[in-house]
Amino acid sequence: MHWIVLIISGLFEAVWATALGKSAGLSRLWPTATFFVALAISMGGLAYAMRELPTGSSYAIWVGIGATGAVLYGMLTGAEPTSLAKIVCIIAIVGGVIGLKLVS
Repeated sequence: MHWIVLIISGLFEAVWATALGKSAGLSRLWPTATFFVALAISMGGLAYAMRELPTGSSYAIWVGIGATGAVLYGMLTGAEPTSLAKIVCIIAIVGGVIGLKLVS
C-alpha cells in the first residue's frame, strides 16, 4: 500500500509543479489553487509512504516520478520541445526509479 501511495504522490508532484508554472507567480486563481491542493496531497502521501519505506529511496522515487511526469506533460502539450536526448534521459530516470524499487 505504501508503494502505491508513493507513486500517486509522485504523480501529484508533477501536477503541482505544472500548476506552479502556470500560476504566474501564484497570481492566477485556478492554477494557484491546483498547486496548493496537489502540493498537500503530494506531501501528505510522501509522508505516509515514508512511515514504512526508507527515506532516501522514497524521496528519490517521488522526485523521479514527479520530474518525469512534468517533463512528459510539457512535451505532450507542446510546452517543451521533444528530443531524442530528453527521451533517453527520461528512460534513465524511469530505470533508476524501477531499480530503487527493486532493491528496496
